[in-house]
Amino acid sequence: MKKILAKFLAGAGLLLFVLILFAVQPAGYAAPNLQMTDFPTPTPGQDGRILYTVQAFDTLWRIAAVSGLTLDELRQLNNLDVDAIINPGDVLLLGFGGIAVTPGSPTPEGVIPTPPSGSLPPTPTSGPGTGTVCILLYNDDNGDSLRQEEEPAIEGGAISLTNRAGTVSLQENTIPGPADPAEDPPRICFEDLIESEYSVTVAIPDGYNATTDLSTSFRLLPGDTIFIDFGAQLGSEAIAEAASEIPEEGGRSPVFGLIGVAFLLMGAGLAVYAFMSGRK
Repeated sequence: MKKILAKFLAGAGLLLFVLILFAVQPAGYAAPNLQMTDFPTPTPGQDGRILYTVQAFDTLWRIAAVSGLTLDELRQLNNLDVDAIINPGDVLLLGFGGIAVTPGSPTPEGVIPTPPSGSLPPTPTSGPGTGTVCILLYNDDNGDSLRQEEEPAIEGGAISLTNRAGTVSLQENTIPGPADPAEDPPRICFEDLIESEYSVTVAIPDGYNATTDLSTSFRLLPGDTIFIDFGAQLGSEAIAEAASEIPEEGGRSPVFGLIGVAFLLMGAGLAVYAFMSGRK
């Protein structure tokens, strides 16, 4: 009987060891050969920004050299310090294909923007002597005050556009974006605006905290198409409320369940052994 129990305990211990080994082993052992990936040609998005997704083995120096920027210019565009590290999948800003206004900073005067090649839809268009302003309120998930392609639009915000002369006063509400995050988000565009000094203010929905300034001023020149992005993210209370509504199912790893079964088997074996020893 003792030999049977000893074999049982040895087998349970071996099973536990194997399960723990599989739980902690890395996903792969062989490292890929070092090779540089092709540098894809980044194109301006609908908002005029030229974005580049970091590839394997990319460095800031290589990206700056290929895109025609200095290393300092690339760091300044992306608010990176000298010790910053980039990883595959990170999105870097390389510049603008047209005029894009950062909330809180004025639009350069006397600059005629070049619409993003191949990415700007047929509308909006401006008539002679007029311009267009397109505004987006986006969910700034990572809080970096710079919209990433996967960050969707926020519905329920209120946009107000006025000019200094008091002859223009327009209001619109933001709308939800498409279900597919790869599609361009819906922008609120004000067309056929006369040349003037303008101010834009955005009111964000309840439960959100602003990650950028919510107002900005700029000068609109004839022919301009100006893109302005405002960012906000869910507050801690809203996040907690959303998390409480998610059903708790399927969230545990099966590996830990197997380890628990192994412990139960070992415990049962020890109990049987203690019982048999007590009888003797």
